[in-house]
Amino acid sequence: MTNDWVKTTCPYCGVGCGVEANADESGKVTIRGDKSHPANYGKLCSKGLALGDTVVPTGRLTHPYQDGQRINWQQALNTVAKQFRDTIDAHGPDSVALYVSGQLLTEDYYVANKLMKGYVGSANIDTNSRLCMSSAVAGHKRAFGTDTVPGCYQDFEVADLLVLVGSNLAWCHPILFQRVKQAKLDRPNMKIIVIDPRVTDTCDIADLHLPIKPGSDVLLFNALLAYLAANDHQDPEYLSKYTEGAEQALHAAHADQGDLGDLQQIATKLGIDNAKLTEFMALFAATEKVTTVYSQGVNQSTSGVDKVNAIINCHLLTGRIGRPGMGPFSITGQPNAMGGREVGGLANMLAAHMEFTDDAIARVQTFWDSPTMATEPGAKAVDLFNKMEQGEIKAVWIMATNPVVSLPDADRVKAALQKCDFVVVSDCIADTDTTRLANVLLPARGWSEKSGTVTNSERRISRQRAIVPPAGEAMADWWIICEVAKRMGYKQGFNFSHEGEIFAEHAQLSGYENDGSRDFDISAFSNMSNEEFDALTPFQWPMITKGDISLHKRFFAEGNFYTPNRRARLIPVKHRQPAQDVSDNYPLVLNSGRIRDQWHTMTRTGLASKLNAHLPEPFISIHPDTAKQFGLEKEGLANVESHHGSALVRVETSARMRQGEIFMPIHWTGVTSSRARVGALVSPEVDPTSGQPEFKHTPVKVSPWFRQSEALLLTTDDTPIHETEYWVNQRVEQGILYRMASLQGSDTVAGLLQARMQPFIGEQKLSFIDTATGSYRYAVLKEGRLLGCYIVGKRLQRDDYDWLATLLDKPLGSEAMRSIMSGKAQGSLAAGRTVCACKQVGYKTLCAAVKNGATDLDALQCETTAGTGCGSCVPELKEIIQDCAFEEVT
Repeated sequence: MTNDWVKTTCPYCGVGCGVEANADESGKVTIRGDKSHPANYGKLCSKGLALGDTVVPTGRLTHPYQDGQRINWQQALNTVAKQFRDTIDAHGPDSVALYVSGQLLTEDYYVANKLMKGYVGSANIDTNSRLCMSSAVAGHKRAFGTDTVPGCYQDFEVADLLVLVGSNLAWCHPILFQRVKQAKLDRPNMKIIVIDPRVTDTCDIADLHLPIKPGSDVLLFNALLAYLAANDHQDPEYLSKYTEGAEQALHAAHADQGDLGDLQQIATKLGIDNAKLTEFMALFAATEKVTTVYSQGVNQSTSGVDKVNAIINCHLLTGRIGRPGMGPFSITGQPNAMGGREVGGLANMLAAHMEFTDDAIARVQTFWDSPTMATEPGAKAVDLFNKMEQGEIKAVWIMATNPVVSLPDADRVKAALQKCDFVVVSDCIADTDTTRLANVLLPARGWSEKSGTVTNSERRISRQRAIVPPAGEAMADWWIICEVAKRMGYKQGFNFSHEGEIFAEHAQLSGYENDGSRDFDISAFSNMSNEEFDALTPFQWPMITKGDISLHKRFFAEGNFYTPNRRARLIPVKHRQPAQDVSDNYPLVLNSGRIRDQWHTMTRTGLASKLNAHLPEPFISIHPDTAKQFGLEKEGLANVESHHGSALVRVETSARMRQGEIFMPIHWTGVTSSRARVGALVSPEVDPTSGQPEFKHTPVKVSPWFRQSEALLLTTDDTPIHETEYWVNQRVEQGILYRMASLQGSDTVAGLLQARMQPFIGEQKLSFIDTATGSYRYAVLKEGRLLGCYIVGKRLQRDDYDWLATLLDKPLGSEAMRSIMSGKAQGSLAAGRTVCACKQVGYKTLCAAVKNGATDLDALQCETTAGTGCGSCVPELKEIIQDCAFEEVT
C-alpha cells in the first residue's frame, strides 16, 4: 500500500459520501470514509466499505465491439457517428435518442445534453433518473418555479420532528439513517414518524409508524393541510408575503375528504388506526421544526407530482421552509441524479435549470454557438422506448444503465431494442441484459477510473477522482461523446481535452445572463483552471462568489422563489387511485425497491462476495396469512404474474407486510437469474406531468411453483448454467455459487450437474448418493483445494448451506469435507447466513451469543462485533435478540 490516499466520492446512493481510496502496486484498493466530507464525516455503509472488493477485472468490457467482433476505437467511433449522421439525414433529428444515467459524471452528462439539444437539435435525451426522482423535480417546479431542494442534511439532525415518507432510509440511504439515529440519541425528545405501507428497518427508530395504503399519500397530506388550517397553525405573514394559492389548495383538500371533521373516515380510507392519524397531525401541528423527507415511495407513482406538492403545501402553509430543521426534502436514489438535473439531462429540461422557453432557448443557443437547437421537450423514458418500438426512433445510444431490467414493462423494452435499427451501449460491464442487444459496444471507465464531479441530494458538488488505471482500452464517457460529436461534424463545440474544461463551461452557463432569476449558479468556477479543478473540495450550490465557505445553505426562508412573481405556489391536488387497481384476476399489490447490501442491477455490488451473503436470492416478501391464502410455503418458490410479465422467486413470509401486498427487490437480472426481473412485472403507466412510472403499485397474482428438487453448484467455471427452470447465481470468493430448483427429480438434476463437473481434472473426488431420500453430493479437489461441488436434494434450506460460499479454491480441512459430504455445516462453518456484511457475522453465531447471555444490543455487539461497522444491520440484530430469546424461553 502507498501513502497516497485519493479523495473521491461513493458511486452508490444520492447521499454522496466522501471516500478515501488507496491502491497498492498490485491494484488492490483499500477504502475508508473521508472524515472531512460534510455528507458522511468518515462513515460508510456496507456497500461503501466493500468498494475495494468491486475494483476487479471480473466481467469488464475492455475493448470496442461491433456485432460481436472486436474492433478498434477509430472504427467504433466512425461507425457510431456515421450511423447517427445518416439516420438524422434520412429521418430527421427526432429519429435518434440518448438514454443516459445517474451513474454518469456531470461532465459526461453535460456534453451528452449539449450534443443532443444543441447540435443534433432534438431533446430525445432522457435518463434513468426519470425512474427515481422526476416527480420531485416537477413538484419543485410547480411550487417554487424551479427544481430546488430547499434544505440540507443538517436539517435531518436539528429537526424536532422528522417525517420520513416512502423512504426506507435504513437500507436505501444508510449513512443519513445513522446520522438521524445519533441525533435522536443526543436529543431524546426528537420525534420520528415513518409513513410506509411496510414495517421497514427504518421503523426501528420511529416513534410512530403509519402503514398507509399504497398510493394514498395525497389523501393523508390533504387531510393534514386541512387540519393545520382548521386548528390555526397557518403562518399568515409568510403566506401573505411569499406565497399564493393557499385558498385554492385548502378548497381542494376539503373537497378531497368530504366530511372534514370525521378523521375516522379518513383513517379508514388510509387503512390506518384513527389514533395514529390524530397523533401524526397533532405532532406536525405543534412542532415548528419539521423536516419531511420523501423518496421513491412518493415519487414512483402515477400521482407522484401531486404527492410531492401535497407535502410541500403543508410546509408552505406553516412557513416551515428554508430555516434550520424545517422544510420538504427530496432524497435521490443515484449518486449524480442531481448533477444530471443541473445540466439538463432530463428530456423536458434545457440546461442549467432552464426550461424550454423562447428566452432560454435563445440564451443557450447563443452560449453554445449552437447550429440546430431543440425547441421543445423530447421523449421521456417510457415514451422514448415506445417510440422505438413504433419505429419512430431508429438509433439509440444507451450509457451506463440497463433499461432491459430497470424500466417498467421490461419485456416490451427488450422487444423495442431488438427492433431498433442501430443500438449503441457504453458500459464498463461486458454482459448485461442490455449489452446483449447492442450493435456496437463501447468500453467506458468504471467508478475507480473516472474523473469529474457529482452532486448529492443536498446540492453538494464533490469530485470523483481516478484511483487505478483504466481497464484495457476503456475511455471516459465525456471523451467518447466528444469524439463521436466531432465525427458528426460538430468539432467546434466539443474540443475539450480535460474534464475540468467541461466543468468550467458548465459553470459559465449557470451564470450566463443570470441576474438572480435562476437558482442554479456556480459561476464562481467559470474561470477555473484544470489544476484548480483537480484540487476542488466539496461545496454546496449556489456558489456565486469564489471563496464562499458556507457549509449549510438553504433556500426560501424569506421567499425569493423563482416563479414570475417570486411567490411560491400552493398547488391544489386531489387524491387519485393508482392507474391499475387489484381485481379478481390480479388480487395483490406489488411494491418494488432495494435491499440493504445491493445496488441497482448488481453489476458492481454483485462482485463483492460479502455483499451477496445477506439476501442471495430474489424473493417476494408476503404476510404469512396472505401466503397461506394463496398456498405459498415459507422458503418455497412462487410464480408472480401481472398483465405484463412474470417472475419466479423465493417466498419470504413476514408479519411486517400488509395483508394483500407483496414486496420484490429490483436487483436481479436475466444475467443473474432465470426469471426475476421485477421490471417485467411493473405496469408502464406514468405520472402525466413527470413521466415517472408507478413502481409501487402493480396488481399481480401469485401461485406456488411445485419443484421436485433443489440443488447447489459451487464452481470456478464462469460458463453460464441454465440446466434447471429456476436458477440464480451468486458471486463468491474465487467463483460462483448457483442455487437451483427444478420440476425434474433429484437424480436427473444430479446427472446434469455431474456432466458439468467433467471438465475438472482433480486428484480427489468425493461422492455421496442416497437414492431413497433423493440426496446427491459430489466434490472435486486438486492438491487439497476445492475446485467445485454440488449438493442435490428434494428440499434445501438456504440457511443450512451459506457456508459453501466460503470454501472455493481453498485448502479443505476435515471439517469442510465432512460438511460437504453430510450436507450439513460442521464446527466453525455453522455460522448461518450472513447478517452483518461489514464484519461477516452469521445468524447462528448471533443466536448462540444471545443464548449465552448477550441479550441486549450492546452485549451482542461486544460479543460478536456485528453492527459495529456501518450499523445498517442493527434493526435486524434487535429482531434476532427477540427471536432467539423467545426460542430459548419456549
